[in-house]
Amino acid sequence: MVKIKRVYDAPEEGDGRRVLVDRLWPRGLTKEKGAVDLWAKEIAPSDELRRWFGHDREKWREFKARYRGELEGQGDLVRELRGMARQGTVTLLYAARDEEHNNAVVLKEILER
Repeated sequence: MVKIKRVYDAPEEGDGRRVLVDRLWPRGLTKEKGAVDLWAKEIAPSDELRRWFGHDREKWREFKARYRGELEGQGDLVRELRGMARQGTVTLLYAARDEEHNNAVVLKEILER
C-alpha cells in the first residue's frame, strides 16, 4: 500500500516505511522530527523541472508528463519502491504545501499501476 503525506505532519503508526521523495531536505525539519526511514532524493524531479513547475497549478498537467518521463529513467528505484509497497505500507513524504499538486502524487500513481 502506498500513501502520501506532508513530511511536516506527525508520524503515525500506520505510516509504515516513511520515504522522503524531495530532492531538498525540508526547511526547518530535524531528522528526528521527520522520522524519515529513507531519503530517495534521486527519484525526485530534477532541479530544472522543480524550478520550472514552481507549484504553479497552471503547469500541473505538463509537470506530470515531464516527471513521468524522468521516472522512466529511474526504473530501478521505482521497482524498489514498488517492492517495498508489496511488503507493507510505504508513505511517500513531501514538503510542498499543495497536497494535490506535487511530485508524491505523481509517484504514487506510478507505483500503484
